[in-house]
Amino acid sequence: MDLNTIYFTLLLSGFVLIGMEIFIPGGVLGIIGALIWIAASFVGWNEFVYPFNLISSIGLILILILTFYIWMKFFPNSKVGKGLTLTENVNDSSPHFVHNIAIGQKGIAATTLRPAGIAIFNEQRVDVVTDASWIEENSDIEIVEIKKRQIIVKKI
Repeated sequence: MDLNTIYFTLLLSGFVLIGMEIFIPGGVLGIIGALIWIAASFVGWNEFVYPFNLISSIGLILILILTFYIWMKFFPNSKVGKGLTLTENVNDSSPHFVHNIAIGQKGIAATTLRPAGIAIFNEQRVDVVTDASWIEENSDIEIVEIKKRQIIVKKI
C-alpha cells in the first residue's frame, strides 16, 4: 500500500475517532485517535519532502493540541457536556435520615427484613437493618440501636 494512502487513512481514522468521543465519552477513543494522528505525523515526516514534511508533522501536533484545548475549554459547558457532567456537590445533599425516632420505639416491618428493609415508625417509612435475623413483613419490631445513620431493629 502506498504511504500517501496510509497517511490519509490515518488522518481520517484519527479524525473519526476523536469525533466519536463526543457521543461515546470515556477518553479511550480520543486517546486512540490522538495516537493515530501522531502515527500519521511520523508517516508524513518520512513520506513528504522538506517543507511539506515539517508542515505536516508540526501542523498535526498543533491541531491535536488545539483540539484538546478546545475540548477541555468548551465541552463541559455544552448541552451534551452538561448532560454527562455531575453538577451536584455531595456536601450540599441532605441525607435520607429520620431524626424523630429513638431507641425503644416500636413499629411495623413494611417489607421482609433480610436483614435490611423498610419499616414504619410514626407513619414514616424508614430504612432499617435487623440484628442478623430475618423478620417477616407486618411483624412488630423495636429499635435497639442507632449507629451513625443505620437503624438496627429486632422482632418483638
